Amino acid sequence: MSRITEWRKLPVALTELCLATTLRCGQSFRWRPCEDDTWACVLRGRLVQLSQDQSHIHYRSIWPAPPYDAPLTPPSSVPPAGDDEADDTQDLVQHYLNLEPNLQDLYAQWSAADANFKKKAPQFTGVRILRQDAWEALVGFICSSNNNIIRISQMVDKLCTHYGTYIATLDGRKYHDFPTPSALTGQHVEAHLRELGFGYRAKYIYQTAKIIAEEREFGWLDSIRNPECPAYGRPLSPAGDMKPEGRDGYREAHEKLLALQGVGPKVADCVCLMGLGWGEAVPVDTHVWQIAQRDYKFGKGKHRSLTKTTYDAVANHFRKLWGQEAGWAHSVLFTADLRVFAERLTAKVDTGTSGDSRPTVIETVVQRTTVKHDRDDDIDQLAAVPIGGFTTSSSERVKRRRKDKESPEI
Repeated sequence: MSRITEWRKLPVALTELCLATTLRCGQSFRWRPCEDDTWACVLRGRLVQLSQDQSHIHYRSIWPAPPYDAPLTPPSSVPPAGDDEADDTQDLVQHYLNLEPNLQDLYAQWSAADANFKKKAPQFTGVRILRQDAWEALVGFICSSNNNIIRISQMVDKLCTHYGTYIATLDGRKYHDFPTPSALTGQHVEAHLRELGFGYRAKYIYQTAKIIAEEREFGWLDSIRNPECPAYGRPLSPAGDMKPEGRDGYREAHEKLLALQGVGPKVADCVCLMGLGWGEAVPVDTHVWQIAQRDYKFGKGKHRSLTKTTYDAVANHFRKLWGQEAGWAHSVLFTADLRVFAERLTAKVDTGTSGDSRPTVIETVVQRTTVKHDRDDDIDQLAAVPIGGFTTSSSERVKRRRKDKESPEI
């Protein structure tokens, strides 16, 4: 029988972290909304459930029933403790949600440097860069190629269901840990992933898993991590001086990631920022390119189109503007540009009390009715779309490709 801890809380203001924004803005693809306005995801061998009110993050953990064999490779899992005092979920939640930096100070710094950020930021407070497992971030962003957030989440869920360790069931839904690299190296993995609807990404995931599991030393991904933002349980160390193109460690990590299958400059930057803790990494995709043209006067002269030179110029411009955490600031503007968030006119926070005496936050959104967008981000459908299987008939694939054209990738 699973062991479920009591609800606990951490003092965190909404301006310092907004779960409803941070968990669905295209960083992590495994958090699932629950029926009671909470969020759930497996982290390090346990199911973590989160909720929020105006002043606190509430959390609890659900541990798998023994016996439980914890995977030995990232994301490593800690076997459930026999008593609550030995439960490290509080430390894990604080680490994962990256609660140490003062977000209001960062927003003030970015706003002082950039009038555009100052204009948009007040409506999008509480956006944090999560400190995810590097392997999970790598696979998730390989799945992001020519894709949208709903389908990426479906693919990641399929990976966990078919190749990850079962952890617990909540509200009738089974939750699995993220699969280890070695779990994705079997002879038939690539063919199976194609059957599940991964398309050409199946080959990239399989080949990259083989490289990580068989050609790299254990812990290789964490070895290229920002030492000032180490993996869970590791000590901090200096990361070097900031340069216009980023710190040396960031550039080295970026280049090493490019050697993996299915990893181009944008995916490498996504992994550097959201999986390896390099805050200066600025992923430049079509959405960010649109922001750069619209708000920062790119798109003219030698930067008329998004070439490698232009990619670097946009990223360097944002690093010069926002500094060492430029990728974090960029993510706030990226979030503001997502349809579900960009259409907000006003937002009101009401607090209530759930049946288990756990305060909840209900956000009321009034949307504009005359706003027209050039793209159709379907992140706003995430809570309503079940994480189901993919069909693989030719007719369904054609329909899917047509839908993908209507829902541009992240």
